[in-house]
Amino acid sequence: MISTKGRYALRVLIDLAEHETENEDYIPLKDIAERQEISKKYLEIIVKDMVAGGLLTGMSGKGGGYKLCRRPEEYSIGEILELMEGPLNSVACLADGGFECSRRKSCHTLPMWTEFDNMVHDFFYQKKLSDLLG
Repeated sequence: MISTKGRYALRVLIDLAEHETENEDYIPLKDIAERQEISKKYLEIIVKDMVAGGLLTGMSGKGGGYKLCRRPEEYSIGEILELMEGPLNSVACLADGGFECSRRKSCHTLPMWTEFDNMVHDFFYQKKLSDLLG
């Protein structure tokens, strides 16, 4: 399940893309929080992770705020969700390379989980932020 952190990250990026200006001003977090009806405190945590992950740039002080690092069509939904949520794998044996499962070689369901995870991965990595813009 995708948490509020992943969903709100998408909303922040969509908001920034929709409110970009030609002079590339930074957009204050309080404006995003008001438009999206999300707590500014919670968004501070989310945007900090997005800046650290290279999805946003931020500037503090007068005229500060956040803006996209790239054009919306250069962001895949998969990269955004994995940054915010971690791996999107369905079962532990596929999510963690260090996970030791004694049944791995005889597991009849592993191919199904692998196929499912590949479909989820492909779906989210083929979708771009620009696809979600109104």
